[in-house]
Amino acid sequence: MVPPTRTRTAFESTAACRTQMHLARNGVVSPEMQRVAEREQLPPELIRAEVARGRMIIPANVHHAALDPMAIGLKARVKINANIGNSPTTSSLDEEVAKLRLAEHWGADTVMDLSTGKRIDETRQAILDAAAVPIGTVPIYQAMEGLRHAEELTIELLLETIERQARQGVDYMTIHAGVRLEHLPLCRHRVTGIVSRGGGLLARWMVEHRQENPLYEHFDEILEICRAHDVSLSLGDGLRPGCIADASDAAQFAELATLGDLTLRAWERDVQVMVEGPGHVPLDQLEMNVRRQQEVCHEAPFYTLGPLVTDIAPGYDHITSAIGAAIVGWHGTSMLCYVTPKEHLGLPNAEDVKQGLIAYRIAAHAADLARGSKRAAAWDRELSQARFSFDWRKQFALSLDPETAQAMHDETLGDDYFKSAEFCSMCGPKFCPMHNFKDIDWDAIGEVVAQRKAARTALA
Repeated sequence: MVPPTRTRTAFESTAACRTQMHLARNGVVSPEMQRVAEREQLPPELIRAEVARGRMIIPANVHHAALDPMAIGLKARVKINANIGNSPTTSSLDEEVAKLRLAEHWGADTVMDLSTGKRIDETRQAILDAAAVPIGTVPIYQAMEGLRHAEELTIELLLETIERQARQGVDYMTIHAGVRLEHLPLCRHRVTGIVSRGGGLLARWMVEHRQENPLYEHFDEILEICRAHDVSLSLGDGLRPGCIADASDAAQFAELATLGDLTLRAWERDVQVMVEGPGHVPLDQLEMNVRRQQEVCHEAPFYTLGPLVTDIAPGYDHITSAIGAAIVGWHGTSMLCYVTPKEHLGLPNAEDVKQGLIAYRIAAHAADLARGSKRAAAWDRELSQARFSFDWRKQFALSLDPETAQAMHDETLGDDYFKSAEFCSMCGPKFCPMHNFKDIDWDAIGEVVAQRKAARTALA
């Protein structure tokens, strides 16, 4: 249930500040913080303290009335974001709302609307009206609507778009303010250059105009909009590596240093921040990347796309990335942006969304286990107990995808009697190790072990 006290009044002036960070720093446990405490099973005062120091964010735009508040941070469960959105060539408003509902059903904690097609405002409003989860956007995508080339962008258009989306109720926005003009030469010899859509647009603008990134130059004006509507900033990694060969290079880390500076500037204005991360990173560099971000960006929540740990599996990148996601989650990443099987290939459909979210729920849960979550461990233990007792119904109910688990179990057991039997089709009744384990006479075994021990002692 969404707490009835969640909705806050809109601001009369853009100079007002009612962000969660502002409230937390003034000792206030807001209704949003209280709700997060309930969902995370943590003390409300701990939530307030984490938000106050910037190590946790609660994306909760004052205009998003349907929102059920959640948190992203080191003390919270590892979260998952799902991307949806129409494109100039495919999808409709109804399809995007359906994708939102599907993403929520399969466990997305936030959803980003990355629409670049027609009816963007209308599509976003329909999503916000229906969404209980925080909604994120990348405003530069909409700012490009109606323009032929990136060079035509103006800071006035960018700020107007950010303001309009903030008033609509967007909870967090990706702003690529860390891509600096001086960073661009560092990308020159990359294998895949710049793979971020926002980063690529801004790079083209800077080269054409021979000027600094307008989002960097006008960052203070962006902060004023965020203060007025409680929009959390997701500082975009416009120079993230797009392949393993480009991972952890000078361009990536030059931008990261700028994002660390921008984090402090946002915190000075009580604006909540998380920092986006790569991309494509091999296994041996994952821990280093997380630790470097946490140090450079002052423990602001880390939000990563994957990372993909190899480039050779188009069509299966929900797997290549979930491997990396589990590891970076273990080492301190707070939110994982899901990757679907269609990554690098096309716009995902409903089945792609499901497959991406299941893969990432596994990764996030594995990370929670590695981080010592008692709640995650209890879930695993309860399912294992159901498995050992051959309580198939309970085992299915506790699984991430009950329908698929039951269908796989029942597929090779034709008779209804066998579908509830104390074995599965892999081992059958004769070879089932758990069934055989239960038949052991443990008292008799204890006696035999004691006798053998006594005999060895006597011989000694």
